[in-house]
Amino acid sequence: MGTFTLGRLTTVPASTRLDLLAEPVAAALIAAGVLDKVGVVEIDPDISDTAATRAEFGLDADTLANCVVVAGKREGEQRIAACVVLSSTRADVNTVVRKRLDVRKSSFLPMDQAVEMTGMEYGGITPIGLPDGWPVLVDSRVSEADVVIIGSGVRRSKILLPGALFSRLPGVEIIDGLATPITG
Repeated sequence: MGTFTLGRLTTVPASTRLDLLAEPVAAALIAAGVLDKVGVVEIDPDISDTAATRAEFGLDADTLANCVVVAGKREGEQRIAACVVLSSTRADVNTVVRKRLDVRKSSFLPMDQAVEMTGMEYGGITPIGLPDGWPVLVDSRVSEADVVIIGSGVRRSKILLPGALFSRLPGVEIIDGLATPITG
């Protein structure tokens, strides 16, 4: 499998183009035994951002998912989680994520820290292949989607995979209400 078409994007099986995946992403897909269920497509790094990808390839906002890294502190210990939400929504960082991390305040991890800690490129950070112990909080709308587009760990490609596959990835927690629709 691993071949998907959405809008004007058509993938090849990720197993045939490991060069389009960040090293921790490829290793995690192999370890989870799902490499053959994931597609990858090479894109121009200049259109890697969600809005640009959506416009360039004629995609619906409900087919693209964003991964953001959130952190907070409790008793001097930094607690980090990745949140995966559809691009038509935004993660409820101040309530749902804060409570899940059990911290007083949560905020987005600074870009330079996120890049260093994940081993991935900014704009390509993906929920696959994150450091051990990081919870990966996935909004239930993402896991219910037929196919979603996510980062590959590098800006020059995207991964397409069935939403249901998220539940098979390490550290994933599917959460109803993790995200709220973007209005206006």
